[in-house]
Amino acid sequence: MQDTGHILFDHHGCGSKKRELLDEQIKTGERSFRDVSEEMWGSLNVPFDDGFEVMEKSLEIDPDFHVFHQFCLKNDIPFNVISAGLKPVLRRVLDAFLGEEESSHIDIVANDAEIKPDGSEWKPIWRHDTELGHDKALSIQEARREAELECEDGTIPLIVFIGDGVSDLPAAREADVLFARRGLRLEEYCQENKISYIPFDTFADIQKKLQEIMEEDQRKTGGRGKPARFNPRANLWRRVSSRTAVPRYVIMSPSKEEKMFLWPEAFSELKTPAIETSKQLVAEVAV
Repeated sequence: MQDTGHILFDHHGCGSKKRELLDEQIKTGERSFRDVSEEMWGSLNVPFDDGFEVMEKSLEIDPDFHVFHQFCLKNDIPFNVISAGLKPVLRRVLDAFLGEEESSHIDIVANDAEIKPDGSEWKPIWRHDTELGHDKALSIQEARREAELECEDGTIPLIVFIGDGVSDLPAAREADVLFARRGLRLEEYCQENKISYIPFDTFADIQKKLQEIMEEDQRKTGGRGKPARFNPRANLWRRVSSRTAVPRYVIMSPSKEEKMFLWPEAFSELKTPAIETSKQLVAEVAV
């Protein structure tokens, strides 16, 4: 999916040339992601509904996204979006492209916003008081703690993060399994820093690999104890679990550079008829 913010900025805000200059300031470290984002959102002058009309015409969504979400629903995998963007925009996009009923199954972890009715002011309400505005690494850590509270018998969550852009870089080291879109900044970052990752082009690739991971884990652990792809570095804060602890999956996925598509913050049991396993899985996507 394309960056919803970029579409708005290009059509109703600072324009594509200025946006590209501002993006470069983030990449060079001249200015923070939050500082630049505030300027971009502040440049908008369009009512919310009118802005959405442009997005609806311009946005392109991975055709396999809907199938992957259906896969998560079928297997009782909570699917969540973690985004550097604005929650009201993301919710409207999901409602439009998935339908309100299906969209309601997706929790969105993103920044809030105050948008004047006449569109003269778009003000982000940042999720975190940091230079990022929304630190996805912190959101993953919060998701782990929430999962821990809901799990019994020392259940171990397995965090699967799906991302691609600049705002996803802080979260890269927090996942047990990391999917990075091929050819974009997150993959470059993983290669530069020797971070293990799985490249992908479409959500069909992710679904296929996730199925393999579930089968591998069942084969190696029988659905008990420490997950087969457990990342001790990302789990150092957690207590040592018992030998009979039931592992749990968490899937998180971002999208393009500053894209606004991530899903975290909901956790429930994984029930896969074709694979007998007591483990749980949560899907989170970053945008």
